[in-house]
Amino acid sequence: MRLITYNTATNPAPRIGVRVGHRVLDIEAGSRVDGEPLPGTMKTLLREGRGALSRVQALAKAAQSNAGRYSGAMVEERAIRFLPPIPDPDKFLCVGKNYRAHLEELKKHDLIKEMPQEVTGFVKLTSSLVGHNAKVAKPDSVEHLDYEPELVFVIGRRALGVTPDDDAMDYVVGVTLLNDLTDRDMQKREVASGSRFWTSKNAPGFGPLGPEIVTMDEVGDPYDLWITCSVNGEERMRVNTGDQIWKMPDILEHFSRTIPIEPGDMFSTGAPGGVAVGKANAKDLFLQPGDVVECSIEGITTLRTTIVSPSSLQ
Repeated sequence: MRLITYNTATNPAPRIGVRVGHRVLDIEAGSRVDGEPLPGTMKTLLREGRGALSRVQALAKAAQSNAGRYSGAMVEERAIRFLPPIPDPDKFLCVGKNYRAHLEELKKHDLIKEMPQEVTGFVKLTSSLVGHNAKVAKPDSVEHLDYEPELVFVIGRRALGVTPDDDAMDYVVGVTLLNDLTDRDMQKREVASGSRFWTSKNAPGFGPLGPEIVTMDEVGDPYDLWITCSVNGEERMRVNTGDQIWKMPDILEHFSRTIPIEPGDMFSTGAPGGVAVGKANAKDLFLQPGDVVECSIEGITTLRTTIVSPSSLQ
């Protein structure tokens, strides 16, 4: 399934839907056609568990075979505005220093002090998140804005004290994409000062997320996926997730030792190698207003973002 949070020009309130071809079935409205309404937010839906997701899957199949019955709950994809699939996660934890190729890039530019010995991470603030097709303002003060496409795991059930004997993927409902936009100059200052907060990654709009949650039955092996990034149609990177150092079992075991991980929480698993800062012609590759950035899980989904000047959003 492809689960989406969206709104429309006529209804600005967030809604959740499931893709049915090139249309989106409003989950709450569609569920009323046949009985008890399903929840109206993604976090609440995930908290309802596998039974609720099975109902959504059945609804999508029914709408595909009998579109007329659900016409009042369907909307054309071109008519929606994508919001982050989970706009209000309790926890969005980003794993840092997790691709071997990217670590080599960062070492060359003094953006890491030492190689990690265990999982490291930082918090992505909800206020930085925007959806698919968003316009993101590049502040005038940011000279070197970089792209970082990252695979994100979405948690589907509560996890606490996960051990290596547990099936970590059983806690995962699906995946989505983050473009972890980064102010490289600020990041360098934060590394030098020992900061763990990463203001460089949390400015408003610096968290394009989406376009959808792709459930694990449509993903296959999450450690044999190609993550790509193109700018204005030019491919800048193509890296396999098998290059990750810390896999989902390591990540979930590390963070769930003392912190309850709840449905709707997310883990971004780090930037692959190939970002602008790691290349000899970096100054020509940093993002500028007018650039269209497409991050993809190849063959599965694509997240598109347009970089603009602050004045264009006023």
